[in-house]
Amino acid sequence: MDLDLDRATREFQDEVREFLAVDKPKTPLPSMDTKAGFEAHRDWERTLADARLSVVSWQREYGGRDASLLEWVLFEQEYYAAGAPGRVSQNGIFLLAPTLFEHGSQEQLARIMPRMARGDDIWAQAWSEPEAGSDLAGIRSTAKRTKGGWLLSGQKTWSSRASFADWAFGLFRSDPEAERHRGLTYLMFPLTADGVTVRPIPQLDGEPGFAEIFLDDVFVPDRDVIGEPGEGWRVAMSTSSNERGLSLRSPGRFSATAQRLIDLWLELGDRANTGQRDAVVDAWIGSEAYRLHTFGTVTRLNEGGKLGAESSITKVFWSELDIAMHETALEVLGDAGEYASPWTDGYLFSLSGPIYAGTNEIQRNIIAERLLGLPRGSSR
Repeated sequence: MDLDLDRATREFQDEVREFLAVDKPKTPLPSMDTKAGFEAHRDWERTLADARLSVVSWQREYGGRDASLLEWVLFEQEYYAAGAPGRVSQNGIFLLAPTLFEHGSQEQLARIMPRMARGDDIWAQAWSEPEAGSDLAGIRSTAKRTKGGWLLSGQKTWSSRASFADWAFGLFRSDPEAERHRGLTYLMFPLTADGVTVRPIPQLDGEPGFAEIFLDDVFVPDRDVIGEPGEGWRVAMSTSSNERGLSLRSPGRFSATAQRLIDLWLELGDRANTGQRDAVVDAWIGSEAYRLHTFGTVTRLNEGGKLGAESSITKVFWSELDIAMHETALEVLGDAGEYASPWTDGYLFSLSGPIYAGTNEIQRNIIAERLLGLPRGSSR
């Protein structure tokens, strides 16, 4: 890929940088895992939308500006470098939106996307169940046919953003007699619908970043099915590829973390400690490798390729890189690393990386079986 940017791309990058310098909140927003913080982050999404910067790669009719994939990567780079707020809308704009663009109807796009772009509707991810975490095909929640739609019943858990979100999306078993990966339907439903109960799950800090969702004959009209009934597994694979690969974890996040780590080491690091020094350099190398890998992915997608099973490699890489960078930061901080700080918060969050988006153990199985052609169980 040619990394020499043309004039229009450089101007776009400059516009983003200047916007963030002026309009980014002057003080950190409250945690989005609180009601007040959630709404503050929703307001920030609307500020971005007013500048057509909330979903730059989308078509203009849906609130975007038809930016290229390269421009989106550069937007993310500037966004993280500026230390801008987390995206409370990420489940919608990074996971559901690509799925809708690939499998949704024109009616769904026109109805859902503009509201998603402005943060008017924030989406929760309703995938995992008590007996089906990374084993998504093991779900038991059901969708039963009824006049004009479906009745949803069952339980979803570890649903991110569900405590305060407006809508959710997930898979439901619509044909209990079908094979595991068949007879599934991908549906969207409002969290305010009759029969929906949302039970927040407090984390160690007491904030409900996740929730359980209980469904008791919740009516969902046919217009809220994504793709064809019974073909939900195929639709869900496009969502999971985006979750594990390019969309959810853009390289800008890790490049910014690596730069903060370098700054920390230059300020506090023990220059005689070659282990610290080498770990900091490894962090920069890893973040730069991921950035360049992403440019390669952009090139492949621009040439008509798709994200597939290889996104499992990406997911294992960025999740382990995130932990390594934060562990190095805590070592540089020394005793001070035992106190609450952005680095300790980041470290605790990084530990969830090998779990969400499909555990790394499952991802290694996918890599072994689907990419390397090894027999089942050989990666254990």
